[in-house]
Amino acid sequence: MVNENVSKIGVTNDLDVSKVKLTDVIDIDFLQKFQDDFASGVGIASVTVDPEGTPVTKPSRYIRFCEDYTHSTKTGDKRCAESHRKGGEDAARTGKPVVYECHAGLIDFAAPIMLEGRLIGTILGGQVLLGTPEESKYRRIAEEIGVDPEEYVKASHEARILSKESIEAAANVLYIVANSMSKAAYQHLKLKAVVSTLSDSAHQISATMQQLAASASTVSGNQDDLNKEIKNVNTVTGKIDEVMELIKDIADETNLLGLNAAIEAARAGEAGLGFSVVAQEIRKLSEESKKTVGKIKNLTTTIKESVDKTVNMGNETTATIQQQAAAIEEVTASVEEISSFTDLLSELANQ
Repeated sequence: MVNENVSKIGVTNDLDVSKVKLTDVIDIDFLQKFQDDFASGVGIASVTVDPEGTPVTKPSRYIRFCEDYTHSTKTGDKRCAESHRKGGEDAARTGKPVVYECHAGLIDFAAPIMLEGRLIGTILGGQVLLGTPEESKYRRIAEEIGVDPEEYVKASHEARILSKESIEAAANVLYIVANSMSKAAYQHLKLKAVVSTLSDSAHQISATMQQLAASASTVSGNQDDLNKEIKNVNTVTGKIDEVMELIKDIADETNLLGLNAAIEAARAGEAGLGFSVVAQEIRKLSEESKKTVGKIKNLTTTIKESVDKTVNMGNETTATIQQQAAAIEEVTASVEEISSFTDLLSELANQ
């Protein structure tokens, strides 16, 4: 089972195994219950410690020989700590459970809890014997650590006698279960990290696609407005043509009037010479106006052709934008579907 309090190491895609602690990947309450039940069922004492030797569980089924006597003095307690340390180091070095005789003459074992080759904890157990205790040996140890020799010998007879094979089997069971728990929990953490990253990415992509869709809609609207303005240019150009036709008509009439004026001036003789000059200027003005009208008509024709091309290009652009907007909507829908899947994965990973 995974410990719910994993905020210390975080849930990121670059989950660093070197920072993972035993308490991050194993629910200590669950481990305590399993340890207690195993110790009661098999008749072997046990406790789980971190790599520094600090207990992370309460002792399970400690016998009176250890709890009331060996650990009751500083010397005995210090010797126990040193014995456990050496056993844990041997287990960490080999990566497998080790069975050894402790300083007080009992048989103990150390089952390492490994995570990708790194020690994150050790299950220490034992407090059993392989045969009938040698009383002289325990009297000597009692005197060394400062406890009553007779009571110490009496308590040694309470230790359960097991074969070495049974002790090794018990150590292997704890080793397999604890390591399976830690590996499964670590994989669960990595799954949460990947799902979290995937979910964040999906939401970011979805937000970006929505922004693109909004931008495409805005561009499409602007293009529509531009097309309307271009149509207005066409309308204005048409009106210019109408004005040019009117000017041309006026120029034709002016030219005709100038011609008539020149004729009348000729009839008048010398009296009409001044009027004849005016008539010529009027006719020149008329011709220049007609030429200007022609130039303007050429320009308006060019403008209309350019406008028509612009309208066609604008229509093509609008069509392309609409296609892009439709494609963006489809991609957004797909991303939102992926996002819903990542949310579901996240819920499953957090169970």
